[in-house]
Amino acid sequence: MAKEEKKAEPKEEKKEEAKSEKKEEKMVEEKPKEKEEKKAEPEKKEEPKKEEAKEEAPAAPVRAPRKTRLAVLNVYSSKNDTIITATDVSGAETLGWASGGMVVKSHREEGRPYAAMQAAIKVVGTIKDKGITHVHVKIRAPGGVGSKTPGGGAQAVVRTVARSGVRIIKIEDVTPLPTDSMKRKGGRRGRRV
Repeated sequence: MAKEEKKAEPKEEKKEEAKSEKKEEKMVEEKPKEKEEKKAEPEKKEEPKKEEAKEEAPAAPVRAPRKTRLAVLNVYSSKNDTIITATDVSGAETLGWASGGMVVKSHREEGRPYAAMQAAIKVVGTIKDKGITHVHVKIRAPGGVGSKTPGGGAQAVVRTVARSGVRIIKIEDVTPLPTDSMKRKGGRRGRRV
C-alpha cells in the first residue's frame, strides 16, 4: 500500500502541475485579451461621450434667410456740395436724404469728402432703420455744360456705405452728357470777371 500511495502521489503531483501550467497559459492568454478589451473599451466609451456631447449641446438655430430690401442711393457730387437721396426702386418714394451743408458749418467745407462721409452716415442710418439691406448707388456730376467728373465727395460716400453694413449691388454713373446744342451760361461775350 505504501507503494500505491507513493505512485498515487506523483500522479497527483503531475496532474496538479499540469493544471497549474494550464492556468498559467490561460492567464497569459487572458492578459493580452484583457488589454485588447481594455483598449477597445475606451474607444467605445469615447463614442458615446461624443454622442452625448452632441445631444447635450443645443443645436445652433437655423436662421431664416434675411429678406433683401433694395433701395437706390442717388448721389449728386459737385465741387461745391454733395447731396445724397435714398429712394425706393421706382424713385417715387424718398426714404431719407442729407447734404454736405447739413453736417458742416462753413460753406467751403460742403463739397469735401468729410462732409460727404457724415451725410452718408446719416442717410444709411435712416434707411437701415427702415429695413433696407441692399442699395444701388447712382453717382451724378453736374454734367451738361458743367463738370463731367464728380466731386471728391462721391468716392467718400461709396466707401462709407460699403463699411456701414449695407450691401452695394451696383455703382452707376448717371451724369447727363450733352449730345449737342447746349449753351453755356455767360452770354455772347462770356463771363466778365
